[in-house]
Amino acid sequence: MVKFNRFTLDNGLRVIVHEDHTTPMAVLNILYDVGARDENPEQTGFAHLFEHLMFGGSVNIPSYDEPLQRVGGENNAFTSNDITNYYITLPSANIETAFWLESDRMLNLAFSKKSLEVQRNVVIEEFKQRYLNQPYGDVWLKLRPMVYKKHPYQWATIGKELKHIEDAKIEDVKAFFKKHYNPQNAIMAVGGDVSLEQVKQLSEKWFGQIPAGEKYLRNLPQEPEQFDERRETVIAKVPLNDVYIAFQMGDRLDKTYYVAELLSDILSRGNSSRLYRSLVKEKQIFSEVHAYMTGSLDKGMFVFEGKPLGNISIETAEAAIWDELEKIKTIAIPADELTKVQNKTESTMIFSEMSLLDKAMNLASFELLGDAELLNQETAKYLEVTVEQIKDLANKLFRKDNSSTLIYLAEEAV
Repeated sequence: MVKFNRFTLDNGLRVIVHEDHTTPMAVLNILYDVGARDENPEQTGFAHLFEHLMFGGSVNIPSYDEPLQRVGGENNAFTSNDITNYYITLPSANIETAFWLESDRMLNLAFSKKSLEVQRNVVIEEFKQRYLNQPYGDVWLKLRPMVYKKHPYQWATIGKELKHIEDAKIEDVKAFFKKHYNPQNAIMAVGGDVSLEQVKQLSEKWFGQIPAGEKYLRNLPQEPEQFDERRETVIAKVPLNDVYIAFQMGDRLDKTYYVAELLSDILSRGNSSRLYRSLVKEKQIFSEVHAYMTGSLDKGMFVFEGKPLGNISIETAEAAIWDELEKIKTIAIPADELTKVQNKTESTMIFSEMSLLDKAMNLASFELLGDAELLNQETAKYLEVTVEQIKDLANKLFRKDNSSTLIYLAEEAV
C-alpha cells in the first residue's frame, strides 16, 4: 500500500506527495502527457527530440547537470509513444535544487539554433546506430505500420524516418513545446524524506507562476479492429532468422489488460513457461522465444518473437508457435499454473514498491490513467483473473485474421 497526498496548483499542475522518512533521499518525477502519438505524421520524432533538448540547458541555467551533480543528484528521462518522463534523485536536504531545475526548464527552455543542432545530431546518430545499423533494429519501424493503419502508434518514438528530424525547424519545435510542456499537461510526483507542507510551499514558489498553457483536446484516430492476416518478409544482414507475430489487444484501461499480462507470463515468463519448456527445451525448435505486450494507453500489441535454430525452417518455427497458441485456446490451463504466475506478479509488485523512484513513477502514471489510487488496487486485479478468462482472451486475440507476421531471413541463409 503506497500512501500519498495530492493537490493541484491554480495553473493546473497536479502534484502527488509520498512521504517516506525511512530514507535520507528524495525523488522528483515529472510526467508530461505527451508522446510520439501526439506528433504530426509529417513531423515525427519530436517528443523524443524534446527529451534530449530538455537537457540542453535553459536561459538561466546553461548546463542542467552541473548544479545537480554539485548536490549529489542524478537524473534521467525516457519517452514512449504515450508519455515523456523526467526524474531526479538526490539527498532530500537538497530537494529545492530539483524544483528549481525542473521549473526553470518548463518555463525557460533554451531554444537556440545551436542547441537544436547539437541535439538533432545526437538523435540522428541514435537513429542510425540503434534502428538502422543494428540487426533487427528496424523491427518496430516495420511492425508498427503493419499493426496500426490509422492510429499514430504506427511509428516508433524515434520517428518514422530520419528526414523528419533532419528537417525539424526551430519554429516547429517551439510550437510543439508550447503546446505540450506546460503545467496543465504535467503530473509531478515527489517522494522520500519530504513533508506535504514543504512540497506545497516549494511547488507554489517554483511552479506557481508558470502560465498554465492552452488547453487542447486530444483527438486521435482510433484503430479499427483487425480482420485480415498481414505478412511481410525481409531479407536482412542479421545473424539468425527471426519471426515476429503481433496481435492487436485492448488498451491499458481495458478490463482484459490484467488477463493479457498473466497470459504473456504463462507463455513466456522464465524457464518453466510454456514456450520455453516446449519450444526451446523439449522440441529444440528455437534458441529463444518470447511473448510480451506493449501496455499502451490506446489499443496495444501482444507480440511473439522467436529465433529458430539453424537447422529449423521458418515455416516449422512459425507453425510451432501457432500450435502452442491453439493449445492455450482449446485446453483450459491448470489452476496451479495460473496461481504460480499470479504469485510471481504479486511479489514483483511488492518489490517495485520498495524503490522510491518506482513509487513516484507509478503514482504519476496511475494519476494519468485517472487516479493514483489505482496503484493500490493493481495486485488485487491480477489475483482476480480466472482460468476461463485466460482461455476466452486467448481465443479473442490469437486469430490468424488478427495477426501481423514479420519474418527476418538472414542473408546467408537465403
